[in-house]
Amino acid sequence: MEVLKDLFPNVIKYHTKLFDSTIDTLIMVIISAVIAIILGLILGIMLVITSKNKIYENMKLNNILGKIINAFRSIPFVIIITLILPFTKFIVGTSIGIKGAIVPMIIGSAPFIARQIEQALFEVDNGVIEAARAMGMSKIYIIYRVLIREGMPGIIRALVISIISLINLSAMAGTVGGGGLGDFAIRYGYSQYMTDITIVTVLILLLIVTVVQGTGNLILKKITH
Repeated sequence: MEVLKDLFPNVIKYHTKLFDSTIDTLIMVIISAVIAIILGLILGIMLVITSKNKIYENMKLNNILGKIINAFRSIPFVIIITLILPFTKFIVGTSIGIKGAIVPMIIGSAPFIARQIEQALFEVDNGVIEAARAMGMSKIYIIYRVLIREGMPGIIRALVISIISLINLSAMAGTVGGGGLGDFAIRYGYSQYMTDITIVTVLILLLIVTVVQGTGNLILKKITH
């Protein structure tokens, strides 16, 4: 115990705040991930099924969706946070803290997830879809029972990458008062030169990423065997 006090004096001193910040980060990531994944899945599926020679071909809608998604993807996350401050405050009643961080995290990650899902679904063999159409299956059935099922390994990989990206965004949100580990690291580790806090914060983030990646790998093994 004495060794830990010598190596991580500030971590031990502020361990309660570190724990609370870790919980805040997990809350931000989980809530924003659930909502962003739902939006990303919807947008990604729409991008695929409305593209050329697909079951709901509509190039006009496809181009509009693509341009909107690309526009949001091109904006740096820190800019998104400041750009949508009034919208964030209108939706959740505040622009700071956990609530204030979740809205920009969703808006910043949903377009990225949509493109990841689109790429995963485009890898599905078109012959399988054509065979389903030839058998008289409905378009909705093809989307949910053929396209998504066949593309599930790619979707899982995309979601793992997206959740890890959200963990990074949560840390960035902390630098502008979003709470969580990023805010804790800046407030204590950087501003007050408490290096041990910075190191432990990074290690916790690495642990969270490792757990997410490991869980994703386990799910992939189960659905591919």
